[in-house]
Amino acid sequence: MASPVGTLLSKRYRLDAQVGSGGMSTVYRAFDTVLERQVAIKLMHREIAGDSDQLERFRREARAVAQLNHPHVVGVIDAGEEGEDDGFTTPYIVFEYVEGETLKERIRRNGQLPVAESIAYAIEVARALGAAHERQIVHRDVKPQNVLIDEEGAAKVTDFGIARTLHQEGLTADGRVLGTTDYVSPEQALGHPVSGQSDLYSLGIVLFEMLTGDVPFKGENQIAVAMKHVREELPDVQVRRPEVSAALAAALDRATAKELDRRYPHAHAMIADLEQVLAIETARHGQVTGEATAVLRSLPSETRKRLPLRARRSTKALVGFVLVAVAVSAGLALLAANQTERGTGKRSGASAGPGQPQDVALKQRAPADYDPIGGDGEHGEQTSALVDGVPSSTWSTESYENGELQKAGVGVVIDAAPGVAATLLEVRTPTPGFEVTVYVARTSIPQAAPPAGGWTRVSREAVVVGENEKIELDTAGNRFRRYLVWITKLPPGEQSAKISEILLYR
Repeated sequence: MASPVGTLLSKRYRLDAQVGSGGMSTVYRAFDTVLERQVAIKLMHREIAGDSDQLERFRREARAVAQLNHPHVVGVIDAGEEGEDDGFTTPYIVFEYVEGETLKERIRRNGQLPVAESIAYAIEVARALGAAHERQIVHRDVKPQNVLIDEEGAAKVTDFGIARTLHQEGLTADGRVLGTTDYVSPEQALGHPVSGQSDLYSLGIVLFEMLTGDVPFKGENQIAVAMKHVREELPDVQVRRPEVSAALAAALDRATAKELDRRYPHAHAMIADLEQVLAIETARHGQVTGEATAVLRSLPSETRKRLPLRARRSTKALVGFVLVAVAVSAGLALLAANQTERGTGKRSGASAGPGQPQDVALKQRAPADYDPIGGDGEHGEQTSALVDGVPSSTWSTESYENGELQKAGVGVVIDAAPGVAATLLEVRTPTPGFEVTVYVARTSIPQAAPPAGGWTRVSREAVVVGENEKIELDTAGNRFRRYLVWITKLPPGEQSAKISEILLYR
């Protein structure tokens, strides 16, 4: 069936205009003559309607989305099959009609979107995906082309055309990649099983594009791009968009982690962090407008008030930055006051004078605790204290009985993005006497403990740290992004080691 404009499907739906087309179907704006309203109709191409696998995918989309009743999912209204004189039937799905544009069109038109607006759209899409995942439905093709922005500015996820439940067997050959490779997760690119975490990775890439105006990877073909998602680190979003906060960068890093155990485990965890980030943006810049305002109204009251947060392992970097944001919004000038108190000059990378080391600005990147040897973390909620310029705030290791670590070491990793050839690292502590060694890594944080696993030692071994210990580094002029302060021995008579500040010089 050619299904030209003007055709009446099932004696009810009049096709008024073609609005889109893909490899499997054509989408029309249509009119429901029974209920007298506009609808969208996805009509399967006749030439593939006879393929039983493709036909099942199409029907599965209708069944999957029909299960979802969510304000940020384009809803299914009806489904049917139009018979033809020659015996063929053409399946179709009737959706609610969304007047507006796709998120991709919005990005192409505006380039970088406002930071708060980008976060708001990511929250709305994550809420839609969370609803789908709760019903064991994975979208598998999350991209801005599949996010519609309605006339009121709200996001609605559409095109579950390759979605399938986690309990269904795949209809594609092993190793075949479904989805757009600009946004494909590493496991999907490799043909491995996918889960809701794969959708969250793709959403992270969409968030990156909203913030920077472009996708992170380019290549000669789709396969080349897919392999970059498998092998290459994402470009630093704060380099491409300097006003992006450390909290937002931390959330983006977690959403797009290549390892599943480092990525958000579910949509609710990602939503919680993004909601906190949106609260931070409001504290930093004042009242926001547009869709971010609507999202803010939907946040829990305690989040809107930006009260201090309890420590959560899922928001290591974010919690500390929320507290800093609250301090800023309350008008506290601790940071400015302590720049003079410390007597080391501004933390802006400005030179301290000819021939003197330059202070590397670290306060805009979140440090991370590092506990790779059978541990469950070292007070990750405190790590922002290491670079906040406030001597009274400290990070601490866990408490160890008898003052013995009972492992090779624990530590903290400082992010010097996009990379620096540092010559000096300063540690300030209220508990002097512990021993550290400094290691570096070029990009991502190695999972294995030093000295193996991608770490390179750049200091003397087992430096005994004084109250203000300056440790010489030998990076041989090479730029490194990650600097690990690896604690191998606790202070005498103490069950933990505390650090109030880490400074890096080049």
